Amino acid sequence: MLDHIRLYVHSYERSKDFYQQALMPLGYQLVMEFDDWAGFGWADKAELWIRGGTSTTPQLHIAFRAEERQVVREFYRLALEAGGKDNGAPAVYEQYHPGYYAAYVLDPDGHNLEVVCHLPGDLQE
Repeated sequence: MLDHIRLYVHSYERSKDFYQQALMPLGYQLVMEFDDWAGFGWADKAELWIRGGTSTTPQLHIAFRAEERQVVREFYRLALEAGGKDNGAPAVYEQYHPGYYAAYVLDPDGHNLEVVCHLPGDLQE
């Protein structure tokens, strides 16, 4: 089980703003910040860290789990509004399993962020 992950980002302020907005539907907040480090998570526990500098290469794929399909849709909308680039609109991606509902957005450094709900749609809508 992972405890946290760290990404290096090219533009610290731009990425900090992006992640604050994009991760809001998941309940993530900026919980810690010092120098050019920002930690996102709950209470005082950061699970995703970004650090200014040269962007992590190659780009990463990070998937977050949601318990409702509406969270997937809200993530997608807010991430695009924050400057992310579409990499897969909210939809069922049956190649993974029936009911795999996800959306994909590239962050400002090209990292692929996914939010996925594994529960059947009739429980969510």
